[in-house]
Amino acid sequence: MSEDIVDVRNVGMKYQSLNGEITAIQDISFSVKKGEFVSLVGPSGCGKSTLLSIISGLLKPSQGKVLIEGEEVLKTSEKVGYMLQKDYLFDWRTIYQNVILGLEIRRKLTPENKDYVIHLLQTYGLYEFKDKYPKQLSGGMRQRAALIRTLAVQPEILLLDEAFSALDYQTRLAVTEDIYSIIKNEGKTAIMVTHDIAESISMSDRVIVLTNRPAEIKSIHKIEFDCQKRTPLKCREAPNFREYFNNIWKELDVHV
Repeated sequence: MSEDIVDVRNVGMKYQSLNGEITAIQDISFSVKKGEFVSLVGPSGCGKSTLLSIISGLLKPSQGKVLIEGEEVLKTSEKVGYMLQKDYLFDWRTIYQNVILGLEIRRKLTPENKDYVIHLLQTYGLYEFKDKYPKQLSGGMRQRAALIRTLAVQPEILLLDEAFSALDYQTRLAVTEDIYSIIKNEGKTAIMVTHDIAESISMSDRVIVLTNRPAEIKSIHKIEFDCQKRTPLKCREAPNFREYFNNIWKELDVHV
C-alpha cells in the first residue's frame, strides 16, 4: 500500500474573465506522504492558493484530480483542516467556545471530543486562557488557538495558506516554532503556501517551487538538516540553510 496520503495528478485550473479564459495552473502533479510537511512557493499571483483550494475540495479543477488516501476529492473532506492568514476567532466567544466551533458545526460535540479539546488546550499552553476572549490574547496565542480549533475536528491533513503572514516578524518566528512543534507532535501531514522562502525551508521536508502563471512545477527541493531535534529556528542556523535559500530564490523569477 502506498504511503502517499495526498496525490495531485495533472491538475489544471482555468477561469473565465471579461478578457477571456485565464489559465491559473496547468499540469501539476506531486504526492505527499503521511506525516510529511510540504511547502508551495512561487511568484505572487501564480496560483498557489488556488491549488490549495483544489486540494481541500473547495474548488473543482478544470483538469486532473486530487486523491486523498486513494479517494478522489469531489467535495470538502473531514480529513482536511484549513488554516488561513487570519485566525477568524469570534470576539464574542471565549477561547474554549472558539476552539469547539468546528465540532458544533459538524454536530460532533461529544464528551470524548470535549476531552480532546481540553487535552489540546492543556498540552499547548492555552488551558488557563480558555475563558478569556480573543482580544485578551497576543497574536501568537490567537494563532495557536486557531490551530487547536482546526485540530479539534481531528483532520489528518492540514492546509496552511499564508497562516503566519499577518504577524510581525518576531512573533512569526515564535509562532512557526510553536505550530511546527504541534503539527509534528500530533503526527499530522501539512501542505503550506507561503511567500517566505526562509519559512518554507525551516519548516518543510520538501519545498515545491512553482513558475509564474500559469503555474507549473519548476523544481522540488528535498530539505535535510543535521539537527538532532529539528526545529525551525535550529534549521535557520544550519550551515546549508543559506544554500537552500539561494537556490530557491534564483528559481523564483521574482523580477520577471
